[in-house]
Amino acid sequence: MKRPKLKKASKRMTCHKRYKIQKKVREHHRKLRKEAKKRGRKKPRKDPGVPNSAPFKEALLREAELRKQRLEELKHQQKLDRQKEQEKKRKLETNPGVKPSNLEPVKEEFGQGKAKDKPKSGKQNPKKLYCQELKKVIEASDVVLEVLDARDPLGCRCPQVEEAIIQGGQKKLVLVLNKSDLVPKENLENWLNYLKKELPTVVFRASTNLKDKGKIVKVRKRAPFKSEVCVGKDGLWKLLRGFQEAYGKAIQVGVIGFPNVGKSSIINSLKQERICNVGVSMGLTRCMQVVSLDKQITVLDSPSFIVSPLNSASALALRSPASIEVVKPVEAASAILSQADARQVVLKFTVPDFKNALEFFTSLAQRRGLHRKGGSPNLEGAAKLMWSEWTGASLAYYCHPPTSWTPSPHINEGIATNMKQGLNLEELEKNNTHSVHTIRGPRLASSILFQSSGLTNGIIEEKDIPEELPKQKEKQQQEEGEDCSDQESVEEAGEKSSDVCGAEEAWEALPEESQADESALSYISDKMTEEEDDAYDFSTDYV
Repeated sequence: MKRPKLKKASKRMTCHKRYKIQKKVREHHRKLRKEAKKRGRKKPRKDPGVPNSAPFKEALLREAELRKQRLEELKHQQKLDRQKEQEKKRKLETNPGVKPSNLEPVKEEFGQGKAKDKPKSGKQNPKKLYCQELKKVIEASDVVLEVLDARDPLGCRCPQVEEAIIQGGQKKLVLVLNKSDLVPKENLENWLNYLKKELPTVVFRASTNLKDKGKIVKVRKRAPFKSEVCVGKDGLWKLLRGFQEAYGKAIQVGVIGFPNVGKSSIINSLKQERICNVGVSMGLTRCMQVVSLDKQITVLDSPSFIVSPLNSASALALRSPASIEVVKPVEAASAILSQADARQVVLKFTVPDFKNALEFFTSLAQRRGLHRKGGSPNLEGAAKLMWSEWTGASLAYYCHPPTSWTPSPHINEGIATNMKQGLNLEELEKNNTHSVHTIRGPRLASSILFQSSGLTNGIIEEKDIPEELPKQKEKQQQEEGEDCSDQESVEEAGEKSSDVCGAEEAWEALPEESQADESALSYISDKMTEEEDDAYDFSTDYV
């Protein structure tokens, strides 16, 4: 017998009950509004951003981007640590007889040592760590690419490092002229003809707009900008491929150079992916990083050279990441200004004629709106601004090569001939000619003529590094608690890409950040407290 269908309960109610419910709801809402009125309605404050008129806007945005990257890298490292712990537990469950002590050396091999090993790296001078990592790259490389800034190629060469490469055995040393779009075409051709007499030289222009690894970017149909086009990649790739075929087995290519010459940018351009950290700040790469281009060619990224304090003041200001902290900003910028053409500097920075460096900084501070309390021009701020633009990747200046070619003291004719063996120089010359014609450099009249100080001496031995001052050691100990993120580790199933040194050790040895950003923060905070303290709050939330 079929069961009768049960009807659903009706939702009908009397009007008296419905009106009563509506009245209770209105009273409740009225009560909430009243309480909110007593508390005061606080809308979420919108981030006003950095105004265009603020000085050092680029430095602030760059600092904010760096901190954002550090947080992402810290999360990524924590995720890797959790995965390794889970893998360790699985191994213990599958093999109960294996003790945990047997798995710890594997962890230390990849730089992820125990917690008790951390204080050792914190006490060690970070410059000594750089020297250790640089030696690792040179020893492991079959081909070494020394990256030079095309604006001052001679000043980017380090005789001590080149001599160590020559003494290391059958290693090939190749010069890479990066940032070739910032010098006039005639000057680029002159430097190429000068350098190729001694060592194989490649003209290169790294791409600066590459997608991050793992990110999906919407493709838009538009013509690429000048900064997005990589020039010289095919020539360098053919050179390495030809040497690998002649060598008969897989090769490792080390990329070395002074700070801010574009070592990581070249690797990203070859990989066609932003796999290494790049930025305007000097010294972002702090340990050796392995990037696999294909099955036969592996690239090793390295930290920058350590500049010897015996160099000239202009060389220290241009090639040392901490020069603006060790040397006074006005002195460092004055040393750069003394070797530049005064007439072209006046046209480039749109300031009146000046007799000395202080007069130039005064005019530049007035031109850019850099003032102290009371209206006096901020000379230190103007000096830092000029220094940051000169060491950045946007200012066009150039140096003339020596009138007569003389070989370097550490390279003779036999060594130069040995470096060129096994490389297809004819194909390289054709690719360089094509690259020079493709690059659209600035006009000679719009560039600044700079007088190079010659080869820059570096430090490759740890014993030659001078001891730090007590104040610098205290600052580094304070920063150890703040900086706890590590260098980006690259690990994929189809690639061999991993960091060789400890990530935590690299960040513990983090050098002091550029004081140009700190001065910008203090300047903006003082400015806003005087004028719009209630409207804006320029604190370190941006950064």
